[in-house]
Amino acid sequence: MRSARPDGDSGVLYRVQHETRYDYESAVELAHHLAQLRPLSVAGLQHCEQHRCDIEPRPGHVGRDLDVYGNERLFFAHYAPHDSLSVRAVSLVRVRAPEQPDWAASPAWERVRELLRYRAGRPSAPAAEFSFGSAFSPVFDEAAAFAAPSFTPGRPLLDAAHELMRRIHAEFTYDPESTEVQTRAPQALEMRHGVCQDYAHVMLAALRSLGLAARYVSGYLRSRPRPGEQALVGADASHAWASVWCPANGWVEFDPTNDRLPAADYVRVAVGRDFADVSPLRGVIRGGGRHALHVAVHVHPASG
Repeated sequence: MRSARPDGDSGVLYRVQHETRYDYESAVELAHHLAQLRPLSVAGLQHCEQHRCDIEPRPGHVGRDLDVYGNERLFFAHYAPHDSLSVRAVSLVRVRAPEQPDWAASPAWERVRELLRYRAGRPSAPAAEFSFGSAFSPVFDEAAAFAAPSFTPGRPLLDAAHELMRRIHAEFTYDPESTEVQTRAPQALEMRHGVCQDYAHVMLAALRSLGLAARYVSGYLRSRPRPGEQALVGADASHAWASVWCPANGWVEFDPTNDRLPAADYVRVAVGRDFADVSPLRGVIRGGGRHALHVAVHVHPASG
């Protein structure tokens, strides 16, 4: 069990604004887009109190649903020519700090691996689907070798995952110019450079390559730190981190980019196997030529 939070903890209410603008070289004749911009509501942790998404030009069709992981997806389409696209999502989200994991209750990582392993005639743990490789975080030998110094025989899972997080933070260089949005974990691990997406993908690949369940978390960080606090890497942009499944604690989050466990200054938007499942905005267009992209994110405490 996790340790309890203090009674009366109402959390922090944040106003989150995420703006995306595309300016196209030539007119886009037809466009279909998918956006994942509404923050999650997670019992006892986070509640999205208000959300709106303004799209210009006004789309000809709009629809919403939930994906298999519980993330809200917004579908919209444009059937008339347009030379720019603006998507502005504004949310009010109340966030509470996660309960501290019960480190002493964490079983040995090998035991967790066995719980996740398929056995004929035995029900699988629901988290087992996150123990397989994915497009950006495949299972590969180099990832298992990288994780091995932290996952010594009999070591509690959470202790090992915590050390793995710290090693990624220490051994990697945060460098926005070194990777692209399509960079996969094998390339990021080889380069030891990257951004929060790469740090998370490497941690996922390392855990999964040992047979453990880990998932990708996308979201935001508080834009300005409190007085006396150090600014976090990844603020004023979409951020990403990892969570690992522990039978005694559920999903426990780790942020290798900032070498810390996420607290009340993290806002969760979506969870999935990797970035491909949670991209904030993607689509297919006809026309447009080259384009200029501008993204701005702001997360500030709101009154209430």
